[in-house]
Amino acid sequence: MTTDAAGPAPSPETEQFVSRRVQPMLIANEWVEADSESTIEILSPSDGRELGAIWRAVAGDVDQAVSAARAAFVGPWSKLTPPAREQHLRRVADLIERNGPMLAELESIDNGKPIAKTLAIDSGVAARLAFNFAGWPTKIAGETPSVSSPDFFTYTRREALGVVGAIIPWNYPLIHTAQKIMPALACGNTVVLKPSEKASLVTLRMAQIFAEADLPPGVVNIITGDGSTGAAMTAHAGIDKIAFTGSVNAGKAVMASAAGTTKRLSLELGNKGANIVFADADLDVAIPRSFGAAFGNTGQSCVAGSRLFVQEGIVDHVVAGLLELAGSARVGHALDPDTTFGPIVDGLQMDAILGYIEQGRSEGAALRHGGRRLIAGSLADGHYIEPTIFDGVEDSMVIATEEIFGPVVTVHPFTSEEEVIERANNTPFGLASAVWTGSAARAHRMAAALDTGVVWVNTYDMFDPAMPFGGHKGSGFGRDNGRDVIGMYTESKAVWVATT
Repeated sequence: MTTDAAGPAPSPETEQFVSRRVQPMLIANEWVEADSESTIEILSPSDGRELGAIWRAVAGDVDQAVSAARAAFVGPWSKLTPPAREQHLRRVADLIERNGPMLAELESIDNGKPIAKTLAIDSGVAARLAFNFAGWPTKIAGETPSVSSPDFFTYTRREALGVVGAIIPWNYPLIHTAQKIMPALACGNTVVLKPSEKASLVTLRMAQIFAEADLPPGVVNIITGDGSTGAAMTAHAGIDKIAFTGSVNAGKAVMASAAGTTKRLSLELGNKGANIVFADADLDVAIPRSFGAAFGNTGQSCVAGSRLFVQEGIVDHVVAGLLELAGSARVGHALDPDTTFGPIVDGLQMDAILGYIEQGRSEGAALRHGGRRLIAGSLADGHYIEPTIFDGVEDSMVIATEEIFGPVVTVHPFTSEEEVIERANNTPFGLASAVWTGSAARAHRMAAALDTGVVWVNTYDMFDPAMPFGGHKGSGFGRDNGRDVIGMYTESKAVWVATT
């Protein structure tokens, strides 16, 4: 494993954006400050550098944003034809694509994701999401059901909900901003979005893009703040639907808060992904992809393959491969193009992960690699943890049951297909899982048996705007992406017309 926290300077355009003392919020196409005059400091996870501050929005700011969104919904936005709405959204998509390099830099600076990944993946995914949903306004339609009475013409309408409140996490802010806002707008809604206080910069740059695209004032409003800001949104009577991505505990709080106004909800929550490798798998592919599944974005991913089930007979070979890859990982500054393993988002998250690692050691799991904070040289100014591999892990251990959200993988030997299905499903989570096998029949059996919203077969971490994404069980309900998402941002109205 090599380490280097010295990163290159960002582009002048990015540096100029970050140089603002406090980043303004967007409400009704105006750049505003918070009523509270309270701010939240932003620090780089790579080197501790001060990146300015964001406003901590309070209830009055939420009221202002919701009022702007409501006025836009009942006013110009709802009166646009679907083709006109498509034109607006295609301008947004064009601007996201055009500004991809800067957006990638801002995300890497703010949450520590390696620039090689944000340039190659995140900026392109955000643009594809935007282009995909820009084409939806003219495709949304109702039906003409056949009913038993011959004297009526019946049809259904898909109608926008109204004002959508979106709350997103810090690990993929660029993708999540596009993933929440674009389908909501395509369906005719207006939006108030709050990014995580741990990573707001790229979303605020996206706010500029929505303003540059000449959307009517109030169609998109982006406010910043902490959990109290989000709570004001979830309880607000003027918001018709909350689209939330985050932790299970935060999701439960959102549900409780939203109950008072019976607003619509879609929740994408935590996971404890079971990544299952059978002995007949192509291990030359399965081992490196399983390493990436566990340690992509330094393990700070809701779909991280953090529970690695390996069939007996190949366990030693798989673990040896993981150890070799961990040893060659390059840990360093997020803006270094050679970095493969970036920092943890902040000190609080780093301490929580280190606590889980110590818990695993105290419970008797065998630490095969990592487990330490890296503090040599300039790494001491950031939040770096080695890729951490445990084996000898019981399914009941805390590190095997709770979502760590960091660079920790646990290895679990298994014997049979039936056994691993039962063990993989023995969790309150159900977002994503994966199977590696050379048997097509087994692949389909496993895909049917695993109780998760997504199952990858002989691959991992694949997404597309055309494919739905969301969880089973405690991992939430509702879907992002795919045709399913249209139902998340519209309601069906039944119309009966007497013909006699």
